[in-house]
Amino acid sequence: MSRQADLLARESRHLAPGASEEAALGKRVFVEGRGATLRDADGAEYLDFAAGTLTQSLGHCHPEVVARLTEQATKLWNVHDFATADRAVLCELLAELLPEHLTTLAFFSTGAEVVEAALRTVQAVAEPGRNRVGALRHGFHGKTQGARMLVHWDIGDQSFAGNSVLGYAPYCYRCPLELTYPSCDVKCATLVRRHIAEKPNVSALFFEPVLGAAGVIVPPPGYWEQIEAACRDNGVLLVADEVLTGGGRAGTFLASEAIGVTPDLVTLAKGMASGFPFAVLAGRDEVLRHPRAGSAGSTASTFAANPLGIAAAHATLSVVSRDDLIGRVRHLGAMMDARLLEMHERHPRLGDVRGIGLLHGLEFVRDRHSRRPAPEIARRVYLAALDAGLRTAIGGHIIRLAPPFIIDEAELLHGLDVLDRAITEAEEAAA
Repeated sequence: MSRQADLLARESRHLAPGASEEAALGKRVFVEGRGATLRDADGAEYLDFAAGTLTQSLGHCHPEVVARLTEQATKLWNVHDFATADRAVLCELLAELLPEHLTTLAFFSTGAEVVEAALRTVQAVAEPGRNRVGALRHGFHGKTQGARMLVHWDIGDQSFAGNSVLGYAPYCYRCPLELTYPSCDVKCATLVRRHIAEKPNVSALFFEPVLGAAGVIVPPPGYWEQIEAACRDNGVLLVADEVLTGGGRAGTFLASEAIGVTPDLVTLAKGMASGFPFAVLAGRDEVLRHPRAGSAGSTASTFAANPLGIAAAHATLSVVSRDDLIGRVRHLGAMMDARLLEMHERHPRLGDVRGIGLLHGLEFVRDRHSRRPAPEIARRVYLAALDAGLRTAIGGHIIRLAPPFIIDEAELLHGLDVLDRAITEAEEAAA
């Protein structure tokens, strides 16, 4: 028995089920990571095109983050939300990186926690009568109850739809209105405007600028222009969930900037601290400094703003800024675009390829005419790539690619070659 098989068997006696699809299928035990490369317990190496879980912007164990965390670990770990020596420095760095209107910050631990904080803020500042919030179908904001409520994600027989109103996401490949862009005149956006942005009882619209868990859905031109204008005209706050995209993955520090939206609140987490739990809520002064939003304890929690998280975040974002890694994301992203589009032309089971920066989604189908989802093809591709030394992120019939920003061109192209061969192998097996 291999070391991996032994460790997996031992933990299975105690570990609850419910792992991610990629972990359950992959059955790997990772023991070391350096840069864009992982090593498993049996010595095999992998290029990590999932970047942890889209957390490792600087790759694994970046020396400057390791050094800063190690230094902080010898000094101070937790003093609740008291000020520490580096918190002001991190605030100033974030102020430089964020759009200039997002001037007030609060720190948390996870993506779901910061989304809940944004919900509390919206509920605190909402005018009387504005007791509903909007969100987009196919969105994902976390697994806590408030985050689930936003997208009507029920568990078992229990419904927690709450006060959320859902609008159509810009999922052009599977348009729910059975229209085609651009002749559709972006009807999905018109309906979001009518049902959410123009309603007097809606306080805010929560949205992912690029819908990540749904398969990297990038909005087409014309979608956000009319929604944002209607929200502004009608006093509906825009809350951008950038837990997945914030920190440069879209080729701009916020994906909101790339799609031309100016949010009132932004949530960030995955790209902030190189995989160390850390999250940020950024917002306009008039929202986060509103008297009703700043009651005692409203931005405090057990691990929020802990010195270790601050150290990891400051080190991570300092490297991103100093080394112009966001510019590098745009360059490498253009290379990925070109290669993936060429693969799309040759692989009939690859129904759609879409992406922005270093974030791409590959949607596998039975055939391009019916567009029926083909999760069995995606699983074959995922496992073939993994066996050949490439780790990706799978969910149903979609595979996401999100390499670390520091990956070099040769590694990127090699990983895409491995993926190309994996798709060929999966298509041949399905023929």
